[in-house]
Amino acid sequence: MLKKPKNFALNFKILRSFIIPTILVSTPFFIKIQDVKGGIEFQWDQNTGYRRLKWFQKENKKHFKNTIYFFFRPIDRKADLLKVDLAIPQTFKTKIKKDNISLCKVNIGGFESRTRCLENIPADIEIKNDESSLTKMINIYPLSKIPANKDSFAIVLKAKNPKRSGLYQFHSYGQFAGKALSSYLGSWTIVID
Repeated sequence: MLKKPKNFALNFKILRSFIIPTILVSTPFFIKIQDVKGGIEFQWDQNTGYRRLKWFQKENKKHFKNTIYFFFRPIDRKADLLKVDLAIPQTFKTKIKKDNISLCKVNIGGFESRTRCLENIPADIEIKNDESSLTKMINIYPLSKIPANKDSFAIVLKAKNPKRSGLYQFHSYGQFAGKALSSYLGSWTIVID
Protein backbone atom coordinates (compact mmCIF):
# COMPACT_ATOMS: atom_id res chain seq x y z
CA MET A 1 0.00 0.00 0.00
CA LEU A 2 2.82 2.39 0.65
CA LYS A 3 4.27 1.99 -2.83
CA LYS A 4 1.42 3.76 -4.62
CA PRO A 5 1.68 7.09 -2.74
CA LYS A 6 5.45 7.15 -3.20
CA ASN A 7 5.10 6.56 -6.95
CA PHE A 8 2.47 9.28 -7.18
CA ALA A 9 4.72 11.76 -5.32
CA LEU A 10 7.71 10.81 -7.48
CA ASN A 11 5.68 11.17 -10.70
CA PHE A 12 4.36 14.56 -9.55
CA LYS A 13 7.93 15.84 -8.89
CA ILE A 14 9.08 14.70 -12.33
CA LEU A 15 6.04 16.23 -14.02
CA ARG A 16 6.57 19.51 -12.11
CA SER A 17 10.22 19.66 -13.18
CA PHE A 18 9.13 19.58 -16.85
CA ILE A 19 6.08 21.86 -16.73
CA ILE A 20 7.36 24.81 -14.67
CA PRO A 21 10.51 25.48 -16.80
CA THR A 22 8.40 25.23 -19.96
CA ILE A 23 5.99 27.87 -18.66
CA LEU A 24 8.81 30.17 -17.55
CA VAL A 25 10.62 29.94 -20.89
CA SER A 26 7.51 30.45 -23.03
CA THR A 27 6.02 33.37 -21.04
CA PRO A 28 8.22 36.15 -22.55
CA PHE A 29 7.02 35.24 -26.04
CA PHE A 30 3.41 36.02 -25.11
CA ILE A 31 4.15 39.41 -23.53
CA LYS A 32 3.98 42.32 -25.96
CA ILE A 33 7.34 44.07 -25.93
CA GLN A 34 7.12 47.84 -26.49
CA ASP A 35 9.75 50.50 -27.04
CA VAL A 36 11.03 51.83 -23.77
CA LYS A 37 12.14 55.45 -23.76
CA GLY A 38 14.75 55.85 -21.05
CA GLY A 39 15.24 59.03 -19.11
CA ILE A 40 19.01 59.12 -19.61
CA GLU A 41 20.68 62.11 -21.20
CA PHE A 42 24.32 62.10 -22.20
CA GLN A 43 26.34 65.26 -21.88
CA TRP A 44 29.52 66.17 -23.66
CA ASP A 45 30.19 69.13 -21.40
CA GLN A 46 30.49 67.75 -17.89
CA ASN A 47 31.60 71.01 -16.29
CA THR A 48 29.50 73.00 -13.88
CA GLY A 49 28.70 75.67 -16.47
CA TYR A 50 26.56 73.28 -18.52
CA ARG A 51 22.82 74.11 -18.51
CA ARG A 52 20.29 71.67 -19.92
CA LEU A 53 17.43 73.39 -21.73
CA LYS A 54 14.03 71.91 -22.64
CA TRP A 55 13.12 70.98 -26.20
CA PHE A 56 10.44 69.12 -28.15
CA GLN A 57 10.53 67.43 -31.53
CA LYS A 58 7.65 66.01 -33.53
CA GLU A 59 9.56 63.15 -35.22
CA ASN A 60 12.72 61.42 -34.00
CA LYS A 61 13.24 58.87 -36.79
CA LYS A 62 16.16 59.40 -39.13
CA HIS A 63 15.51 60.90 -42.57
CA PHE A 64 11.97 62.11 -41.67
CA LYS A 65 10.66 65.68 -41.82
CA ASN A 66 10.88 67.13 -38.34
CA THR A 67 9.90 70.22 -36.37
CA ILE A 68 12.11 70.96 -33.37
CA TYR A 69 11.16 73.49 -30.69
CA PHE A 70 14.14 74.88 -28.73
CA PHE A 71 12.52 76.44 -25.65
CA PHE A 72 13.55 79.52 -23.69
CA ARG A 73 11.46 79.39 -20.52
CA PRO A 74 11.33 82.28 -18.03
CA ILE A 75 13.87 80.51 -15.82
CA ASP A 76 16.34 80.40 -18.75
CA ARG A 77 16.40 84.19 -19.24
CA LYS A 78 17.96 86.59 -16.72
CA ALA A 79 17.15 89.76 -18.66
CA ASP A 80 15.74 90.91 -22.00
CA LEU A 81 17.42 89.23 -24.98
CA LEU A 82 18.56 91.30 -27.95
CA LYS A 83 20.10 88.47 -29.96
CA VAL A 84 20.05 84.66 -29.88
CA ASP A 85 22.66 82.38 -31.49
CA LEU A 86 22.04 78.68 -32.10
CA ALA A 87 25.10 76.48 -32.71
CA ILE A 88 24.22 73.41 -34.78
CA PRO A 89 26.76 70.55 -34.68
CA GLN A 90 28.54 69.75 -37.94
CA THR A 91 27.43 66.10 -37.66
CA PHE A 92 23.76 67.18 -37.94
CA LYS A 93 23.93 66.96 -41.72
CA THR A 94 20.80 68.37 -43.24
CA LYS A 95 19.83 71.36 -45.37
CA ILE A 96 18.69 74.29 -43.27
CA LYS A 97 16.91 77.19 -44.94
CA LYS A 98 16.10 80.62 -43.51
CA ASP A 99 12.43 80.16 -44.40
CA ASN A 100 12.21 77.11 -42.12
CA ILE A 101 13.51 78.90 -39.00
CA SER A 102 11.30 81.07 -36.85
CA LEU A 103 11.07 82.61 -33.41
CA CYS A 104 7.77 82.55 -31.57
CA LYS A 105 5.97 82.89 -28.28
CA VAL A 106 5.10 79.29 -27.46
CA ASN A 107 2.73 77.18 -25.42
CA ILE A 108 4.80 74.30 -24.00
CA GLY A 109 2.63 71.23 -24.27
CA GLY A 110 1.88 68.76 -21.55
CA PHE A 111 -0.81 66.33 -20.51
CA GLU A 112 -3.75 68.47 -21.61
CA SER A 113 -2.33 70.67 -24.38
CA ARG A 114 -0.07 70.48 -27.41
CA THR A 115 3.13 72.39 -28.06
CA ARG A 116 2.36 75.17 -30.52
CA CYS A 117 3.33 78.70 -31.42
CA LEU A 118 1.00 81.35 -30.07
CA GLU A 119 2.52 84.37 -31.79
CA ASN A 120 5.33 84.71 -34.32
CA ILE A 121 8.02 87.23 -33.44
CA PRO A 122 9.47 89.05 -36.46
CA ALA A 123 13.23 88.57 -36.62
CA ASP A 124 16.18 88.78 -38.99
CA ILE A 125 17.81 85.37 -39.39
CA GLU A 126 21.34 84.74 -40.60
CA ILE A 127 23.01 81.34 -41.20
CA LYS A 128 26.81 81.09 -41.01
CA ASN A 129 29.11 78.12 -41.58
CA ASP A 130 32.10 78.30 -39.24
CA GLU A 131 34.78 75.93 -40.56
CA SER A 132 37.17 76.53 -37.65
CA SER A 133 34.82 75.29 -34.90
CA LEU A 134 33.00 72.72 -37.11
CA THR A 135 29.59 74.19 -36.32
CA LYS A 136 26.88 75.97 -38.21
CA MET A 137 25.62 79.13 -36.47
CA ILE A 138 22.13 80.55 -36.78
CA ASN A 139 21.99 84.16 -35.61
CA ILE A 140 18.53 85.47 -34.76
CA TYR A 141 17.97 89.20 -34.29
CA PRO A 142 14.40 89.87 -33.11
CA LEU A 143 13.02 93.25 -34.21
CA SER A 144 11.85 93.84 -30.64
CA LYS A 145 13.72 92.39 -27.66
CA ILE A 146 12.59 89.14 -26.04
CA PRO A 147 11.31 90.24 -22.62
CA ALA A 148 12.29 88.58 -19.35
CA ASN A 149 8.68 87.92 -18.30
CA LYS A 150 6.63 84.79 -17.58
CA ASP A 151 6.13 83.90 -21.25
CA SER A 152 8.03 81.06 -22.93
CA PHE A 153 9.67 81.50 -26.32
CA ALA A 154 11.08 79.03 -28.83
CA ILE A 155 13.27 78.80 -31.88
CA VAL A 156 11.38 76.57 -34.31
CA LEU A 157 13.50 74.62 -36.79
CA LYS A 158 11.79 72.70 -39.60
CA ALA A 159 14.22 70.38 -41.36
CA LYS A 160 14.72 66.80 -42.44
CA ASN A 161 16.42 64.61 -39.85
CA PRO A 162 19.94 63.43 -40.74
CA LYS A 163 20.55 59.99 -42.25
CA ARG A 164 22.57 58.90 -39.23
CA SER A 165 20.96 58.24 -35.89
CA GLY A 166 22.58 59.51 -32.72
CA LEU A 167 22.74 62.28 -30.16
CA TYR A 168 23.19 65.85 -31.37
CA GLN A 169 24.04 68.64 -28.95
CA PHE A 170 22.89 72.16 -29.85
CA HIS A 171 24.22 75.16 -27.89
CA SER A 172 22.64 78.58 -27.48
CA TYR A 173 24.18 81.96 -26.79
CA GLY A 174 22.37 85.20 -26.16
CA GLN A 175 23.10 88.88 -25.87
CA PHE A 176 21.29 90.42 -22.92
CA ALA A 177 20.16 94.04 -22.86
CA GLY A 178 22.95 96.26 -21.52
CA LYS A 179 25.72 93.74 -22.38
CA ALA A 180 28.12 94.03 -25.30
CA LEU A 181 28.93 90.32 -25.73
CA SER A 182 26.89 87.16 -26.02
CA SER A 183 26.93 84.70 -23.15
CA TYR A 184 26.11 80.99 -22.89
CA LEU A 185 22.40 80.26 -22.27
CA GLY A 186 22.34 76.47 -22.33
CA SER A 187 22.29 73.33 -24.47
CA TRP A 188 19.81 70.87 -25.92
CA THR A 189 20.61 67.22 -26.66
CA ILE A 190 18.43 65.98 -29.52
CA VAL A 191 17.99 62.23 -30.07
CA ILE A 192 17.53 60.79 -33.57
CA ASP A 193 16.71 57.05 -33.74
